Amino acid sequence: MVSIKKFKAIRPQPKYAKDVAALPYDVMNTKEAYAMAQGNPYSFLHITRSEIDLDDNIDPYSPIVYEKAKDNLNKFLNDGVLFQDENEKFYVYRLIMNGRSQIGLVALSSVAEYKNGTIKIHEKTRAAKVTDRTQHILTTKAQTGPVFLTFRDNLNICELLIKESEAEPLYDFTANDGIQHTIWEVKQPEIIESAFAKIPNTYIADGHHRANSSANCYDILSKDDNSNGDVKPYSYFLSVVFPDNQLEIMAYNRIIKSCNLSCNEVLNKLKEVVDIEESGRATPSKKREVSFYMDKKWYSITWKPTYQIPNDPVDALDVSILYELILKPIFNIGDLRTDNNIDFIGGIRGTMELERLVDSNEAFCAFSMYPVTIADLLTIADQGKTMAPKSTWFEPKLRSGLLVHKI
Repeated sequence: MVSIKKFKAIRPQPKYAKDVAALPYDVMNTKEAYAMAQGNPYSFLHITRSEIDLDDNIDPYSPIVYEKAKDNLNKFLNDGVLFQDENEKFYVYRLIMNGRSQIGLVALSSVAEYKNGTIKIHEKTRAAKVTDRTQHILTTKAQTGPVFLTFRDNLNICELLIKESEAEPLYDFTANDGIQHTIWEVKQPEIIESAFAKIPNTYIADGHHRANSSANCYDILSKDDNSNGDVKPYSYFLSVVFPDNQLEIMAYNRIIKSCNLSCNEVLNKLKEVVDIEESGRATPSKKREVSFYMDKKWYSITWKPTYQIPNDPVDALDVSILYELILKPIFNIGDLRTDNNIDFIGGIRGTMELERLVDSNEAFCAFSMYPVTIADLLTIADQGKTMAPKSTWFEPKLRSGLLVHKI
């Protein structure tokens, strides 16, 4: 069974909340982060992507970047932009996107339960990204972005969270992208805690690197901590937990940057392994269908009727079949986590972004995928397996800076 813990959140004064709230650090590059924070001295990107306040040529993994993040966090606190709650609390976080609402609990989750598999994963992590966030946490002494968790729906918990949301919110604003963010303080924490204690497992939906980094920090800090007393703050990580039936996974699309084959040669090779036709459809309409863009044309790809769909739930995913039948043999793509000739485009950017990249010759071709389902994610995690990298893209994104956990 999972355990959750209240915490004394560092959070913005209400008048600064909208300006502080920032997209997660890992959905943008440095240039994009700089543009997003331009003209906004309160943006939390000054903490999560602090290289934007340093020289253009700075290595984003340099120690000076993490020190700048620490300085900026302290400045936000000293200037009264942020403050820390006096008492430990749970919080309710609701997001509304295009009329669809999802409501979850903000709480601390256990590093020990992450390590022993009570908190399940579905994705492997990249060492460089884990090292980056580990250093960020160790230097700032704070977990600045929440891990996005889910659990199999429990109507009792949903009702409890909705009831908590009937009070006056701490924050309620609509971000520039049209997503509404509302946060409440939980008034009956004992009831919430008791309800969550009956859940056997939670699952990481988004934030594998943040969870792994928190576990790394625990290993580092606990080794040198000879103090006695209560369980230490670094024994937990910041999380937001949502019921599974409220979540939506968008496609995570692929582009191939370059190819030594002509367009006709690629089409001929594709026809050998899949059924393909020019369709004009940029988005696949169902599972087992992929839309393919090349030379200003959209094609529909389907797996041949003679192809045997693997029994393994990971191998049976369309992203896995695409890799085995097309990306590896035709485009010579190796390890999806390290091969520089492939890139991944979140579904929120739409298929027009795929067209732009190919038409501008920034990419040779693109694959528009049908989204993985929540049921796929839970099944794979329950079996202790992991998906191919960049298989799931969740929207809406949780904002960083609204609730921070000081370790």
